[in-house]
Amino acid sequence: MQNFRVDDFIAGWIGGASSVVVGHPLDTVKTRLQAGKGYRNTLHCILTIYRKETVMGFFKGMSFPLASIAVYNSVVFGVFSNTQRLISKYRYGDGQHPSGMQDLAVASMLTGLVSVGLGAPVDLVKIRLQMQTQMVLAENLQLAGSVSNGNNISLPSQQLYRGPSHCISSVLQSEGLQGLYRGAGAMLLRDIPGYTLYFIPYTIFCDLLKPDTTSSPHPCSIWLAGGLAGSISWVTATPADVVKSRMQADTQLQRKYRGILHCIVHSYKAEGAQVFFRGASVNAIRGFPMCATMFLTYELSLQFFRLQDKDKMFVGK
Repeated sequence: MQNFRVDDFIAGWIGGASSVVVGHPLDTVKTRLQAGKGYRNTLHCILTIYRKETVMGFFKGMSFPLASIAVYNSVVFGVFSNTQRLISKYRYGDGQHPSGMQDLAVASMLTGLVSVGLGAPVDLVKIRLQMQTQMVLAENLQLAGSVSNGNNISLPSQQLYRGPSHCISSVLQSEGLQGLYRGAGAMLLRDIPGYTLYFIPYTIFCDLLKPDTTSSPHPCSIWLAGGLAGSISWVTATPADVVKSRMQADTQLQRKYRGILHCIVHSYKAEGAQVFFRGASVNAIRGFPMCATMFLTYELSLQFFRLQDKDKMFVGK
């Protein structure tokens, strides 16, 4: 167990918290574009949110991700780093041996698999809160008798969820535990290849930006490598992310999709192939600062923790 390190989890938690603050406003725009209606493009979506909901509309649902995504990223970075060392220990007899591309791919895919167990409920609650507007249509509430002709009647100032805790309890009461994991299959399709195209490009870019093979990457190099890796990962994951967002925003009161395949077919027939790339530009823009911040904070935190360990060892001697 000497290859297992807790500081990877702590550094991942710090990195995750910092990335939420940076990336949540554009994450809200991305979710509205993918799962909402009435937005012509990214700029129109941003202006619509601002006009109808003010600046606070961009931060809708952030309290839950701020608390939970920090834990989520703690698991992601902790699992990836420790799995990477275990693979190196198994294959080369040394947990500090540099990992090859195959080793990184295996560690990344296992990380994506593990992450869904915690990440699916977090994403579902975040998306339900982000999609919540200032009015609820009576059609969506299926009020008996009042909308039998299919007309939309607005109910001012009524909201489905009062906050994260109320959202979780409402989903559990109406849909059961499986309701919190709605869209988990699509999330697997997104995260297993997504994390492979996240950690591998990051490693490659860091190696390319290092002045020599023996030195550590400069913080600016870490920031740039993390940002580029984030943009690549999020853009390539957009089709699966669209399906996941639509299924998670699909509440029991207005259920449209029976499963992943039905969501894909229904979306394609209704809106064409371009629907699966909706929000790709936002993902690319949002992915850079969010992931750059995450990797930089993670790496600097690790350096700090390990420097403290070395100081303790030196004092002990």
